[in-house]
Amino acid sequence: MLLAACGPPAAPDSADPTRESWYARDTAQLSDLARRAAAAFAAGRADEASALIEQGQPVEKRLVSVAHPTLEAAEAASDLDDLYGRMLLENHHYGWARLMFQKNLNRWKHWSPQTEETRRRYRRAAEEIDECDREMAR
Repeated sequence: MLLAACGPPAAPDSADPTRESWYARDTAQLSDLARRAAAAFAAGRADEASALIEQGQPVEKRLVSVAHPTLEAAEAASDLDDLYGRMLLENHHYGWARLMFQKNLNRWKHWSPQTEETRRRYRRAAEEIDECDREMAR
């Protein structure tokens, strides 16, 4: 017992990155980029939407790479992936679109705790995958 007391101190618990100021800032930034990209796409400005999506991808990667992303970060990432998938689908890039929708399907299938919103997002991703599959079968 005396020897155990002389050992190195126990490693401190790693900090939760979702509680860091950069995480909330990046979540808000990604959410804003997704909203702006969706508005640009809806207004027929696909090039602007693409640029905003491209700008958001590194932010998304940083947010979802943590062990337990927040619901807000997952929703912002989901919104960006969904928009990108819809743009790809519109441009007949069905396989790539399906990949974006598959990311969302997996994200929401395994989300805990499940809510009505996470279930809605899961169903939407499944419907979009079905649409891609129908288009690829043509």
